[in-house]
Amino acid sequence: MASYETVIGLEVHAQLLTRTKVFCACSTAFGAPPNTHVCPVCLGLPGALPVLNGDAVALAVRAALAVGCSIRAASRFARKNYFYPDLPKGYQISQFDEPFAEHGHVDLEAAGRHVRILRVHMEEDAGKNIHGRGGDSIVDLNRAGTPLVEIVSEPDLRSANEAAEYLRTLRDILLFLGVNDGNLEEGSFRCDANVSIRPVGEEKLGTRVELKNINSFRFVEKAIEHEAARQEAVLTAGGRITQETRGWDEKKGTTFSLRSKEEAQDYRYFPDPDLPPLAIDEVFVARVRAESPELPRDKRARFAAELHLTPYAAEVMTQHPRVAAFFEEASMLHGDAVRVANFVQSEVLRDVTTHGLTANLPISARQLADVLALVDAGKISGKQAKEVYAKLRGTGASAADVVAEAGMAVVSDAGAIEALVRRIVEANPRQAEQLKAGKATLFGFFVGQVMKETKGSASPQVVNDVLKRVLGL
Repeated sequence: MASYETVIGLEVHAQLLTRTKVFCACSTAFGAPPNTHVCPVCLGLPGALPVLNGDAVALAVRAALAVGCSIRAASRFARKNYFYPDLPKGYQISQFDEPFAEHGHVDLEAAGRHVRILRVHMEEDAGKNIHGRGGDSIVDLNRAGTPLVEIVSEPDLRSANEAAEYLRTLRDILLFLGVNDGNLEEGSFRCDANVSIRPVGEEKLGTRVELKNINSFRFVEKAIEHEAARQEAVLTAGGRITQETRGWDEKKGTTFSLRSKEEAQDYRYFPDPDLPPLAIDEVFVARVRAESPELPRDKRARFAAELHLTPYAAEVMTQHPRVAAFFEEASMLHGDAVRVANFVQSEVLRDVTTHGLTANLPISARQLADVLALVDAGKISGKQAKEVYAKLRGTGASAADVVAEAGMAVVSDAGAIEALVRRIVEANPRQAEQLKAGKATLFGFFVGQVMKETKGSASPQVVNDVLKRVLGL
């Protein structure tokens, strides 16, 4: 691609975390038997009228504010007309020329890219076509009518890596806001990529191809890279790029043509006569803004500035909203955020599992704070803290009870440790002489021998002091 530049714009469809659909009272819960969360409204039966879900509007505004958009006081729902089995009404209720939010941005830290947001609008989801069932295709309409926001970027991205970073950044924003669960596998966070190429230095955009509904960040990168290379090969061979919609075949690692790309006029948009204009006043916007949670980027900055975490540790502690909340609670209970972060990184995170907005944490913040407090008090060693943590996982036990029951109290009796040290020194006279002669690395050998004999229960500070005294260091 030395002579061509890739130009990418992304359209993200994010399901809003409401209990009911956007225009009816049917449940949005995932995984129900097919066609059980449906009613006359989302089935498109004659005479059924839509009623807008107010919670969906609040979540949509929260998302738009988080990416710096201006909220329009008046916007309008429109009918987007097309005929497909997963669209029972024959049209989708969306927003066209009057979206509720416009002109925002997302900043990419790694790429250093400022990505403009053209618009954020509300719409309803379609159903789901399931192909290959005994040679037939079937339709599940449980998802039809689920509330979505579509976040449309300007064509400001220049590589597949930047596109993946943009998606991860946007997903994290929506997760921490509680707007979307970020679950690509279940289809609640989906992406369409508009990809074109142009000669380096050219200002005019090339003919774009839309890559539809890619369900992982890795596949987004691969699909964009393949499509850019495909377009370059076409142009190099003297051909022309056809504006079309293409899918991604993950098994073959190639894009494939789905259909010619529709333009706005093909959908015959017109204002939905069953829905009044959407009015969003300044009081409503101010309330949504005040109730919005802290964004991940702001949280990372605060962890670094106020809790003195390294940028890397702050990044790790904000990889998921529940992990961030667990870390903050444990830090407040213990008082040393850096030590809490270190223990979370080294021990806790490998046992954490997440699914959407939920996270399964192996211990409570109180248990973690108590483990570190026992180390502070000299009752257990740092090594023993890891053992105590392992015994606490998945239990409601207290750290103190685990220590008592396992007989893990640290040995800090200087007399008992001195007797053990003298015995170890007598058993290793050559190493003792070499240490006295200046081979400082052997000090660790003797510390290790004491720890081995006491199964890690000896106080490291007492061991160090006694060794120095016995060896005359």
